Amino acid sequence: MKCSTMIKALPLMMVALLFAGCSSTPVTSDIEVSDQTTDVNGSDSAQTSGAGGYGSEGDATTMGATDGGGEWQGSELENPESLLSIRVLYFDLDSSDIKAEYRDVIRAHAAYLVATPSAQVLLEGHGDERGTREYNLGLGEQRVKSVRMVLTAEGAPSSQITIISYGEERPDSDVHDESGWSLNRRVEFIY
Repeated sequence: MKCSTMIKALPLMMVALLFAGCSSTPVTSDIEVSDQTTDVNGSDSAQTSGAGGYGSEGDATTMGATDGGGEWQGSELENPESLLSIRVLYFDLDSSDIKAEYRDVIRAHAAYLVATPSAQVLLEGHGDERGTREYNLGLGEQRVKSVRMVLTAEGAPSSQITIISYGEERPDSDVHDESGWSLNRRVEFIY
């Protein structure tokens, strides 16, 4: 009887998850906007504005990887050699303790938030499928609060940080063993 009740409730749960996944929360990005204009002489000129890079607020960014000198020209958040490109932190089973390997990553994100007052970050807490739904929501919340605490201790304004816990609801892996579960125990930085 329990199985038939679950099967009947499954379509309702899927619809609820579908609507829960739809969000009207604005997401900031570092996408460059270019307006092409034609001057009096008939030649084209481009005016570029960006959402700002790691430097001063409002600096234009380009999306090219490197120029001839090998220096990154895109958004600092997308630079594969920057700690800011690491936006997923993994946790041990039943733990909200931040691993030592992620301390510098969090410090880099804190410095970015301090240097870019217009930036907003959403910290998403996640857990694996083991444990109750309530337990996993609580553990995901503890994980994002741990990360937020280090960010603010490093000087990041709490007004730039939003937290949410999804518990086990948004797995990164569908594998039902430790290799999959370890990918689901995480906090994600969403800018």
